[in-house]
Amino acid sequence: MTGSQASLVISALWARFAPHFCKLGKTDRRVIAVPDEGGRLHYGQTSLWLLPAHFMHSEGNFQFYDPVSRILFSGDLGVSLLSGVEAGHVITNLTPFPHGMEAFHRRYMVSNKILKLWVRMVRQLDIVMIAPQHGAPIAGEAIGQLLDWLDNLACGIDVMGPGQYQVPIGDLHV
Repeated sequence: MTGSQASLVISALWARFAPHFCKLGKTDRRVIAVPDEGGRLHYGQTSLWLLPAHFMHSEGNFQFYDPVSRILFSGDLGVSLLSGVEAGHVITNLTPFPHGMEAFHRRYMVSNKILKLWVRMVRQLDIVMIAPQHGAPIAGEAIGQLLDWLDNLACGIDVMGPGQYQVPIGDLHV
């Protein structure tokens, strides 16, 4: 915010914090606060669609869909722990699951209710590729496989129980 006149597109939940990261007045009329329901961000002759992805895995989370390229930039959804050469290859079939994908989603996605809402929303889009921020992009048959899997995935609070909420007895040392 201090080195350019760029605008900041940020969840309305987080917009109030932006001024704390720069000198007084630097964010005036430069913060675009995105409401929970998202919106279409127009620039030049095109737009990006800001899709709600709240609690996947943070509140105030949005994903970006480009209706021209038909790519969904999905943040942490669809993440695998592939790196290097592996991450450079497009995944077209999720059998077997890429390394780390299942464990990551079970732990970091908040609940199946949220995943079901998201799946219902994105099935309305014409998506040719899902591009997560970590791991390999997903295309072809793997898109439907991912959506079907997420629609039924027990995760987050769905898999928590009394075992995770006990008074600790183990010692930690510095």
